[in-house]
Amino acid sequence: MAKKKWSKLSTLKRRGVLLSGAVQFALLVAALADIWRRPKEEIRGDKRLWTAVSFVNFVGPIAYFVFGRRR
Repeated sequence: MAKKKWSKLSTLKRRGVLLSGAVQFALLVAALADIWRRPKEEIRGDKRLWTAVSFVNFVGPIAYFVFGRRR
């Protein structure tokens, strides 16, 4: 059924869905790389907690970059 719905979408809508997925994946990878390369003192909170939060949804990596890093 999902395959049938996917085939009914226009090419532009399909590209939009794929692009949003790619952006979300890129943000996740960037957040995880930044979390694990920074020293503990430069992160507000626990590295493991920020890693878990990053996997929860699209907002997780954004929240890390806004609130989790010390500047």
